[in-house]
Parts: sequence; structure tokens; C-alpha cells
Amino acid sequence: MTSSDARPASPRIAFIGGGNMARSLIGGLVARGQAADTIQVSEPAEALREALARDFGVRTHTDNAQAGAEATIWVFAVKPQVLKSVCEALAPLAQERRPLIVSIAAGITGAQLSRWLGGGVAVVRTMPNTPALLGAGATGLYANAEVSPAQRDQADALLQATGLTVWIDSEAQMDAVTALSGSGPAYIFLLAEAMQAAGQAQGLPEDAARRLALQTIFGAARMLTESGEPADVLRQRVTSPGGTTQAALESFEAGGFRQLVDTAIAAATRRGRELSAAND
Repeated sequence: MTSSDARPASPRIAFIGGGNMARSLIGGLVARGQAADTIQVSEPAEALREALARDFGVRTHTDNAQAGAEATIWVFAVKPQVLKSVCEALAPLAQERRPLIVSIAAGITGAQLSRWLGGGVAVVRTMPNTPALLGAGATGLYANAEVSPAQRDQADALLQATGLTVWIDSEAQMDAVTALSGSGPAYIFLLAEAMQAAGQAQGLPEDAARRLALQTIFGAARMLTESGEPADVLRQRVTSPGGTTQAALESFEAGGFRQLVDTAIAAATRRGRELSAAND
């Protein structure tokens, strides 16, 4: 093998926080060939540390600086409410090491992260969602001006380990990403609850209503993602004039379904902005 054929070395990655989302990212990276000895994790909970070390072979720490000391990428996977204090404690090391910062914290801006870390730091702000735990996530990403093309590629590869990635040009739109896809799985879960309850109200047994509702949502999602057709075309295709589907859709429209969804996503977007202000 010539030197030009050799695969580039895996970046050294530090996860600050070892909860569910960090676990999904680590699992996805290792499955894609990232060497376990290039990943270190800092996590205060002993049970989480032990599980990560056992399941993936990564090194774990209780101290954030130990995890980040040799890494070129730091992934912040802690709660937004504690991120400021975590960053400020790591600021001297961040200024020395100049790692790429990848954050999955909702409502925390790249400018806030850079400032808390001492300024001039390359930051990619991301918003994954919970299906990332199954490798079926959707993640929006925004890079600040300090992020190089190579670092952008590294961040993209990291988040692709858990599913689809979409880059956003304006950070102001990240709160809308949070509202649409970050919080979106809960909207589908609520729809599943409502469909099951409605089926039971029409006389179906609980198990039958549940299985039919879940498989219907699963099948519809596959049609949306695999057919290449937009949602409105698929909706029209399954709606026969004067049929049962039309009767149901007319009830949705009469009840203000579209406006309700718009109001809900606007409320979630607004809350994202409030979280950013509250944690500044």
C-alpha cells in the first residue's frame, strides 16, 4: 500500500459527558471503524463510565481536562444549564489546545461557547434527535467562522455516525431545527398515542390498535423517505374522492391541524431562544 492509499488517521475525540447521546455517537463511530483508543470520555456517573469502557473499549475519566488533554475534537454532551461552568473550567486548556468544539446542547450559541472557552475557538453547534440512538437520527449543524473545511468534514463524519446531517448557513435558524427535528420525535409519539386511543374508542382491542398505529407510522415514514415523492403528492395519492381518508383529512383541516403544528413549532423555537438567553 502506498502512502497515498493509506486511510487518514482517526482524530482524537473527547466526549465531555457520557449520557445517551454521547453513547450513541461513540457506538456509531466505533461501528464505522474509529479506533476505541482514540476516544476518551469524562463522566461523573460511575455506572455510565463503566458501561462505556466495557461496551466500546474507550478510556473514561471523572475529570474533563484529562479527557480533553490530547484530543483534537471536544464533544460537549452535557446539559445546557451546566455548560457555561464546564466551558469556563476548560478555557485555559481550550486556548492551549485549540480543539474543534462540537456541541449538542440545545439553545446554546456558538458565540456563547467560544466566549466561555476564552474566544477565537472553532465551534460546530449541532442538534441531533433521539432516533440517533438507533442510527436513524437527523442532525442540523452550524459552523462558526473559525471552523476550517477539514474540521467541518470531521464534524459531519462524527454526526453521520448516527444518521442524516443537514448544514444550516445561519445560526439563527438552529432554534427552528431544534423545534422541527430535535423535538420532532415527541410529536410523532403524541400522534401515535392519539391514533391508538382513537382506534380503541372505535372498538379495537388495545394491542391491535397499538400495533396498527405504530406500523402505519413506520410504513408511512418509509414511503416518505424511500419513494422520492413529496408529502403532498403521497397524501393526494392515497386520498380517494369521497372516501374514508378524505373524510378524516377534512376533519383535520377543519380542526386547524396545520395551524396547530405551526403554533407548536413556533413555541418550541421561541423556547430555544429563551434557553440561550437564560444560560448566557
